[in-house]
This record gives sequence, structure tokens and C-alpha cells, in this order.
Amino acid sequence: MALSKDKKAEVVSEVSQLLNTSKLTVVAKYSGTSVKSMQALRRMAKDDNTKISVIKNRLVKKALEQSEKFANTDTGMFSGQLMYAFNASDEVAPAQVIANFAKAEPQIEFVGGLAADGSLLSADDIKALASLPSKDQLRAQLVGTIAAPLSGFVNVMSGNVRGVLNVLNARADQIG
Repeated sequence: MALSKDKKAEVVSEVSQLLNTSKLTVVAKYSGTSVKSMQALRRMAKDDNTKISVIKNRLVKKALEQSEKFANTDTGMFSGQLMYAFNASDEVAPAQVIANFAKAEPQIEFVGGLAADGSLLSADDIKALASLPSKDQLRAQLVGTIAAPLSGFVNVMSGNVRGVLNVLNARADQIG
């Protein structure tokens, strides 16, 4: 069903807002993916605060033209059946969501992306971003790195106490 002129303007406005607020916008081909699979992808993406949309490429191009950051963006990659993943809070979440989903649905492939600074990213750049750990994983690694010397120190100190206890227990066994 064709969209009315007002509805198209509304979609362009919404896409423009998503592009301006998103830290990373990922563009991927989804040709051959079932509706059920796309619904599963949207549910999975929602957990990471990522919005997956299938938007007419012409409307996305208009939204890019209206945006200050993306006005000079080359729109050559925007052809075919494409889906767009937006996330305003995490730089790598859209790439990770689609990469994880593409493991089960191999027909999905990255086309490229748009960074928050207005630069265009290649499919290889997006794949590299998808392989990075998430913010929560990085925080956990940082805490582990900071805690490692302290826990090592505690183990060394408790080792001395354990050694004394072992000697006392062995001596008690000899006596008793």
C-alpha cells in the first residue's frame, strides 16, 4: 500500500531524528529473511535498546539530505532490500545484534553504516565493530583487571597463615 505524502513526510522526519540521535546506524541486506525471523530480530534488538526498521531507501536518502551531519553522505550503498538498526546509547550494539542474528540467518549481510560524527563506515568496519566487546563486558574486564592485584595480595597473605596452620596441625598430629 502506497504511503500518503503526509505519512512519507512523517517517516522522513522520524528517520532524520533517529539518524541524528543514533551513535551508530547499521545498514544490512535482509533479502530472503522470513517475517517471523525479522520479528525475532526486532525482539532481540529491543533488549539492547536497538531499533530495527525497514524503510524505503528513497525516504532514508531524503532524511540524510535534511540532516546537517549527513547532508554530504554518498548514498550509493542505499539500494536493494535494506534494514536499518539505530541505537542512541551504545556504539556497537546495532552491529552486534545483527551479527549475532546473522549467525542463524546467513543471508543477512552488512552493507555499511553511519557513525555519529557523520562519517560513512564500510561493511568491514561494521564487522570489526561487531566483534568488539560491549560496554558491560569492558566494564567487567576493567573491574577484573583492577581487582586482580588485590586478590593476588590477599592470596599471598592467606598463604602464609595457611602455612602456619598446616605446620601447627602436623605438629599436633605428631604429638597426639
